[in-house]
Amino acid sequence: MLSYSRRDDGNSQSQRQCGMAYTSTAAMENTFPVYKVDAIVQFFRTDVLTGQEAKHFAKSDLTPNPKADVIQRVYMRVLQLLYGFRPECHYLAPLSENIQCMSLYEYATPIMSVYLSMCQFLPMCHVYDFSLNDLLNPKPKRTITILSGIQNFLHFRKQRLEIIAGHQQAFRADMDKLQACNKGIKDAEKMIEKLMIIPPEQQAEAKELAAALKEVNSATTQESQEVSALNEQVAECKTEIAEKSQKLSQRKLEVATQKDEIAKLKSQIVESPEEVKNEMEKMKENIKNIKNSKELADEMLVDLQIKVQCASQGEADIQVILKQLHDLQASMCKTNQQKEEVQSLVALSENLQKELKALSNEEGQMKRALAMKLDKESKQQIRRQKKKELKDQHVQSIIGQYDKIHEKREEIVERIKHINSETRQFKEKMQKLRDTCNQNSEKAQAIYDRLLTTLEQFHKRIENIVVEATADMTKMKTVF
Repeated sequence: MLSYSRRDDGNSQSQRQCGMAYTSTAAMENTFPVYKVDAIVQFFRTDVLTGQEAKHFAKSDLTPNPKADVIQRVYMRVLQLLYGFRPECHYLAPLSENIQCMSLYEYATPIMSVYLSMCQFLPMCHVYDFSLNDLLNPKPKRTITILSGIQNFLHFRKQRLEIIAGHQQAFRADMDKLQACNKGIKDAEKMIEKLMIIPPEQQAEAKELAAALKEVNSATTQESQEVSALNEQVAECKTEIAEKSQKLSQRKLEVATQKDEIAKLKSQIVESPEEVKNEMEKMKENIKNIKNSKELADEMLVDLQIKVQCASQGEADIQVILKQLHDLQASMCKTNQQKEEVQSLVALSENLQKELKALSNEEGQMKRALAMKLDKESKQQIRRQKKKELKDQHVQSIIGQYDKIHEKREEIVERIKHINSETRQFKEKMQKLRDTCNQNSEKAQAIYDRLLTTLEQFHKRIENIVVEATADMTKMKTVF
């Protein structure tokens, strides 16, 4: 709440500040929108004024001739809305000063109070050139700009209050979430303790499972090595079979070509029977050799097929083992993930415990500050009671002085009435003198007009005489 005594103490400083602001920012343009009169009236009716004041506040109070008392009342309501400074407080004079003739300050105190408080408030609305003339003799454009600045500031204040309320609600929601998180952390810590501790009944089984896992890992490594060796052997066998099949195909092609050549030669050449027999024996021996080599190749193929089947069976067994290994790996990954989650939960719990400790420290500090404030408030209440007693005594003395001042005021009022009657008589005399002066001036004007007309007639006669004299002179000259 604004204090009138502070404004009284800093009267000259505020006037200097207002003067400096007026000289430095008179040429500056408005940094806020200037609203229309209807919008200003509607806003002040709904958001500032209440009751009968809101009903009677109209557009005619601002334009074309603003009413000073209405504008002063609007400024008082704005100060009440912002600072809680009621309009009745503007009519109070400071009790700390010895003021003579309080009746003379009855009209000046509220105006000066409103002026000083508006000089402190309007720079926040970017209005720096507020003056007493805006209260005593307001102008329409000037009042509209000032009220527009106040309206813009009140809109901004309303938005900020809404944002602060939203932040407060969010803070409350965050505090609720923090409490829920603390409960969840405590529950998680309990679950972690349960999970980390193995019951004594299952410790032997856990050790057996760990040993079995180690054995399975060693066996899988050995089998994987054997499978890799078998795969290498199978690959080598496949390469040999491919080479031999290529050789067989080449030999079959050679035999077919030789048969064709033999047929052609038989038809063309007639040989001796001995050579034919020898060649036939050679051919039979070659055919036997080829059949033997074929049989050996078939046997090798059968052996290789058997080996391939064994290798495929080994691969299937290896795949089964690999699936088991993958399952074990997945279970191990899950256990590792669970361990990581447990570690992250532990870290979160530690961080939240630190935050709780910090919040508890802040709560302790706030409680201490509240205790200090309560002590100060109790002391201030005692001081206020003492001040109230002193003020009551001072008020009683002031009431006695006020009675004396009231008597003096009545005497001064009687004197003022006597002076007013004398001034009225003097004004009547002045009016009579003015009337007589007007009559005399009218008479003098009439005399002046008559003189002008006579002078004009006289001048005309003189001109006629001069003309006649010149004519006579010319006649005389002609005679002489």
